[in-house]
Amino acid sequence: MATDRGASQGSLPAETRIGRVALRVADLDRSLAFYTSALGFQPMVREPGRADLGAGGEALLGLRETPGAPPKPEWATGLYHFAVLLPTRADLGRILRHMIDSEIQLQGASDHLVSEALYLADPDGNGIEIYRDRPRPEWPRMGDTIQMATDPLDAEGVLAEAEGAGVRFSGLPTGTTIGHIHLQVGEIPRAEEFYVRRLGFEMMAAMHSAIFVSAGGYHHHVGLNTWTSRGQGPVSGTAGLEEFSVVLPGPAAREAVIERLSAAGLTVDRSDGDPVVADPWHNRIRLSAS
Repeated sequence: MATDRGASQGSLPAETRIGRVALRVADLDRSLAFYTSALGFQPMVREPGRADLGAGGEALLGLRETPGAPPKPEWATGLYHFAVLLPTRADLGRILRHMIDSEIQLQGASDHLVSEALYLADPDGNGIEIYRDRPRPEWPRMGDTIQMATDPLDAEGVLAEAEGAGVRFSGLPTGTTIGHIHLQVGEIPRAEEFYVRRLGFEMMAAMHSAIFVSAGGYHHHVGLNTWTSRGQGPVSGTAGLEEFSVVLPGPAAREAVIERLSAAGLTVDRSDGDPVVADPWHNRIRLSAS
């Protein structure tokens, strides 16, 4: 898949990144056990009905219990997956070895040319990608475009990288971040209008049923697809995405985004800490300032 950069008027600063992702889960204890033992997140905050987890720094994942909530239907808009970015290929190999040894079921494994990735789901069916980026100078390019693909993962090479480093898996390493988030939406033109023209991400790849947008030339911070959700909307009362954060480099950068959203007639809610805006499918986006 070739990606084509196109900056929108009022693009987000290059330092913009994805921050904490918050999920609704049906059973908090069950989810905590999965995320800590299967994936190696570290508990940071535990209160009645909610918890925050991380990897030695800021909170990366929030869990909020909605007792007995069913999984989100496959056709509904909302979370497709959130993506945990590891610092090195050896880190990816360590967690892959851990998953094999622990008999954790994977849904897929791919080489995207710019990255190598593992795919799985949590007990509520929330999609998860765990990946490592190749260094940017190694990203294949054709002119101004970045070339991406979905090729089979070289699992043996990834495992060998970890074995050569000689360190076994002991949890997510320091430096782990949320690299991107991928959403199911109802229609691509409305997704482009909101995420590119209003929020300020740059278009990196566009096709009939999906777009990928980013800040600063990254391959993508947000993916948006209609593969099973075309013409659909959100559902309530299910497990799934509560909100995700877009982290901007300082208050001034955040205010510029808020002004652009407000000028477009979009509501920015300032009643609960960092301002929050919702996309056309009610996905809540918290605007944070680093």
